[in-house]
Amino acid sequence: MSDIRDLLSKDAIELGIDERTWQDSIRRAGTILENRKITGPSYTQAMIDSVDRHGPYIVIAPGFAFAHARPDNSVTATGMSLVRLQEPVKFGHPNNDPVTLVMALAATNADQHQAALAQLAKVLSNTDKRTALEKALTADEILAVFDAHIRSETSETRDGKATASSESQALASGSTAAETRTGKNLVLTVCGNGLGSSLFLKNTLEQVLDYWGWSPYLTVEATDTISARGKSSDADFILTSGEIAKTLGEVDVPVRVINDFTSQAEIDAALRELYDV
Repeated sequence: MSDIRDLLSKDAIELGIDERTWQDSIRRAGTILENRKITGPSYTQAMIDSVDRHGPYIVIAPGFAFAHARPDNSVTATGMSLVRLQEPVKFGHPNNDPVTLVMALAATNADQHQAALAQLAKVLSNTDKRTALEKALTADEILAVFDAHIRSETSETRDGKATASSESQALASGSTAAETRTGKNLVLTVCGNGLGSSLFLKNTLEQVLDYWGWSPYLTVEATDTISARGKSSDADFILTSGEIAKTLGEVDVPVRVINDFTSQAEIDAALRELYDV
């Protein structure tokens, strides 16, 4: 699996971009991928079409949109781009608008970018690091935020430390052990194609499960809407965005909407309700 710095290069970052619509914002991020020979124009259009079809489900955190689509024949490699808008743009999300940061992802498979998404989620959920992304004057300063985070993670791993974020420290560990409850012990995180925002949500959910000590007992699977309908009867519940919940319609298990995919506290609250902790 690749670090975010393996997938996001200096020439894939543009700051102070003046785009006035969400379509043009995604198109700008997609054009960067095209210029780097990672994708073709058809993939950029697919990212826009995905929002047209499912709604603004890609706005997964306040002020942050994560554009992606199911890979087509034009996708030759896994890569990311990042655009910071000069003026915030409304995507139509009821909670997370307006957007200032637009990241685009193109992926050849569901495995290579999982580590990068976990790192991105942690950076966005950290107030100081998120502020640094908003105030950076150059692409090098943007990359320095991610470099510092990766170095910190590497140091903690080397020293054998598992340092929780300030938010996660507020979550109650030592909850009733998952092995003492009955259930199917499977949670589905769902997006339009199963490769982008569903993986993002999966990573944050797994961080909460780690702090609870439940990770050995629960499986989290990121999937798309079609597959989720078929797998729902095998799961305890589904976590997803409001827009994708509407697309799913009636399924066999509870569906909980998560507004901020970087918020461990929001996911913690959903788990407590669903598992009666």
